[in-house]
Amino acid sequence: MKELTPNRRMFIKSLGVASASSLLLPSGVFGGIPIWSTTVGDIIDRFIGEVSGAPFSQTVDTLKAGRRDMEVTGVVTTMFATIDVIEKAHSLNANFIIAHEPTFYNHLDDTEWLEQDDVYLYKKELLEKYAMSVWRNHDYVHTLYPDGVQQGVVDRLEWNDYFDPDNRNRYRIPAMTLESLIEHLKKSLGIKTVRYIGNPDQSCSRILLMPGASGGRRQISLTSAEKPDVLICGEISEWETAEYIRDARSKGDSISLIVLGHADSEEPGSAFMAEWMGANFPNIPVTNIPATNPFSFR
Repeated sequence: MKELTPNRRMFIKSLGVASASSLLLPSGVFGGIPIWSTTVGDIIDRFIGEVSGAPFSQTVDTLKAGRRDMEVTGVVTTMFATIDVIEKAHSLNANFIIAHEPTFYNHLDDTEWLEQDDVYLYKKELLEKYAMSVWRNHDYVHTLYPDGVQQGVVDRLEWNDYFDPDNRNRYRIPAMTLESLIEHLKKSLGIKTVRYIGNPDQSCSRILLMPGASGGRRQISLTSAEKPDVLICGEISEWETAEYIRDARSKGDSISLIVLGHADSEEPGSAFMAEWMGANFPNIPVTNIPATNPFSFR
């Protein structure tokens, strides 16, 4: 058997051992017990310090609201800092949201084009009203080894024994039908519905797992190189990957596609971040609040 991926909990446990230079100082004493103060910057810097090659000169992982020197009262981890998530965080007395995806509707969180938009202004003013900080953790958590988002998904699927250390997207699982695989994905990840292309009776063992939105060219290139039984991904451009799979099947390839949805496919990464927080900052209340899939299906 090939070497297995490091267990997520062992990995987190190793992160919990802080160097002396990173230890926080108490902000005061109450009843003889030190009161520990932690800022937004302390948390960001601790996480970045665990990433190889960090900090990055170019990254989308920046503060979208708030201040680095803000003292943290509680943390919420999530895929998207939606208005609903912001309200729930405030009700929990949490003033720091760690989100995986953009807050303001574009990859760079550029807001110049939104300055007169009432939805953007409502959200911005809500964050200011609640004195809340939002940090996007996308590039850094994906650069961890193992990738924190991918590991969160694999843990939920109970596929750690099938990990290939030479390719974090490649898995060889015990054979099951496409229909059974879909049901396993839905149950393990808490997804109500998925989209798929393929024969429900097809036997699936060789899996290409690509949560999130890797882009059509990367999805197609890896599918071409790996020749999986099924590509499982979070999001596609319908005129790219779906059409490639359709043509591959038409030429006789036994291949299927399962599209989980972007948020659903990467939400376990937010649970990973909540566990990381608990291991590294046990004095701070932390809650994972799934942003959930915004779509309804009839």
